[in-house]
Amino acid sequence: MFNVLNSRSVEAEYMDDFSSGGEELLEALQHLRRLNRIFAAAGPLLHGIKELWIRSGKPKRLHVMDIGAGSGELNRHILRWADRMGIDIEITLVDVTEEACIEARKIFIDEPRVRAVRQDVFDLEKASADMLISSQFLHHFNDDELLEVTRQMLKCSRLGIVISDIHRHWISWSAVWLTAHLISTNRYIRHDGPLSVAKGFHSSDWKRLSQALSTHGEYKLHYSWKPLFRYSVVIYKYVE
Repeated sequence: MFNVLNSRSVEAEYMDDFSSGGEELLEALQHLRRLNRIFAAAGPLLHGIKELWIRSGKPKRLHVMDIGAGSGELNRHILRWADRMGIDIEITLVDVTEEACIEARKIFIDEPRVRAVRQDVFDLEKASADMLISSQFLHHFNDDELLEVTRQMLKCSRLGIVISDIHRHWISWSAVWLTAHLISTNRYIRHDGPLSVAKGFHSSDWKRLSQALSTHGEYKLHYSWKPLFRYSVVIYKYVE
């Protein structure tokens, strides 16, 4: 049964069909926030942000752009970290769906440091922010698209990028399948949750991406495994 996890699935998630959405997608985004809390999705992302911030000399002002942000709730953790560090932070949430932007604006209605914009990552301008970050975004792209989207994110950042995504493993697949069916009847959640694991990564995938990037500029990719079955990936725009 789990042999299908030996390689990344190329099946499309329901959320990748931008012709549908509406109330069902809004509900899915709400349920996805519960999944993110259960699986501690903020931890690996924040780990990478701290690493890139330290590597960049601990700047006191920081513009972070979250790509494929969904409703953006993970950025609450980033705001609290910035407050502790005394960082003057600005966060831009970027998503291609209006539903995600609606949810994000509700969550951050009283937070002037955060804004949500509906935009495609490939339409962003060069050096749009200090850091581009993404959580469970990269797995939406097939292997032959990974280099292109990663290079685009690097082009749009000044310091580098941080990626958090799923470790493709039978334990994580089983845990997500069970949890999705326990907490939700939404078809997006029940279908896309386990599928996102099947579209996730092994360490060999990050090594291939690092090798591919090495032919396109001076980049250093560092990845680490984090609970619960997540990878934290930092790509610097220079090498020592």
